[in-house]
Amino acid sequence: MRRTAPESHGPVRYGPPLPDQGLPVPPELRSVLAAAADRFAAEPFGGGPVLLDAAGGYWTRRGLRAAPDRVAAAPGAPALLLALTGALGGDLLVPRPCAAWWAPQARLLGRSVFHVATPAECGGVPDPYALLETVRRVRAEGGDPRLLLLSVADDPTATVAPPEVVHEAVEAAAGEGLHVVSDETWRDTLHRPQDTVLLSPAEMLPDDVVAITDLAGSFLPQGWPAAVARFPDNDAGASLRSRVLDVLTVLGARVAEPVAAAAAYALDEPAVVADRLTAAVRLHARVAGAVHHAVGGAGAVVRPPQAGRHLYVDLGPLRSALAAHGVGDAQDLEDWLSARLGMPAPGGHRFGDDLAALRVRLGTGPLLGSTEEEREEALASPSPLELPHVQRALTLLESVFDDLRDDARRRESPR
Repeated sequence: MRRTAPESHGPVRYGPPLPDQGLPVPPELRSVLAAAADRFAAEPFGGGPVLLDAAGGYWTRRGLRAAPDRVAAAPGAPALLLALTGALGGDLLVPRPCAAWWAPQARLLGRSVFHVATPAECGGVPDPYALLETVRRVRAEGGDPRLLLLSVADDPTATVAPPEVVHEAVEAAAGEGLHVVSDETWRDTLHRPQDTVLLSPAEMLPDDVVAITDLAGSFLPQGWPAAVARFPDNDAGASLRSRVLDVLTVLGARVAEPVAAAAAYALDEPAVVADRLTAAVRLHARVAGAVHHAVGGAGAVVRPPQAGRHLYVDLGPLRSALAAHGVGDAQDLEDWLSARLGMPAPGGHRFGDDLAALRVRLGTGPLLGSTEEEREEALASPSPLELPHVQRALTLLESVFDDLRDDARRRESPR
């Protein structure tokens, strides 16, 4: 009898993580959206010529040549992944932890999802030996693993996989005949771009890897759903793209014209968009550094953030103190910490992690303010950490974690 991937740990809420507050919509994008607001017809399935041309330019500038007929667009990365999974068939392999929206797409199609451990130095990319062992085990139990989804600039762990780790994982996947999809949503948010080498799997195997990026959150505001995919420039890539477009058509998944106009404008990367993205990355990096210092200083385990707008924190060392508050698993931790911090703190179980592990993802966005005015002020400030509202949020976070540290020390000290 075939063994399916474990999915349930009991009556726990596994919905999507609570959203972080994003930065305000820049005036230039508002103008582009407004100018296209009277266009009531949606884009063609897979994207119109202007959007596809802009997406091709975006990938080409990153060393991945992409003609418009090797690119596709959809109203968000979940729709693209659903179409890719439907077109490729088989079971899905993902790192543990992984982005919260990955696994539901496959499960919606009735496919099994198998989580693979990551190496110690990063998340987002599976350990190659664990990957090979998982593939062997799944096939021995009657499974059909076909697709590996990974992310070199990772949500939730905020790490960037070293090139040698990417090489080993992708080579292992290719050797097992797996299709590789690289989620590169956060590739343009490196905190120290001069010191961090990001290698896309599509640079290694340009004829075999599909790269996708969700524009909402980095190039576009959250709530403006648009994502693009780059397919291999060969017959296999053209065939896969055609099948993906078929699935998108069945789903009725196409980008609204006003959003497509804004996406095309952003993907062309005019100076106003590039400069704002650079400023936003710098802001989130500074806040992430402050959070890392506060959380790590309290005794929690957290990798230094390298990209994106989150940190992934293991509070296992503070388990004794948390138990006194009734926290025994990741769901309890999410409920308790979200209430104490006054901001979303989704537990690790939402990202495919073990429910019993006391892990949580913290976002930098909610620390920037609760209003558009406060967040815009943080973006424009040369010293955002000194702004009163940012300082208050960081002080509260530090206080919560310091209290846990002190409580844990009291409980562990000899009486």
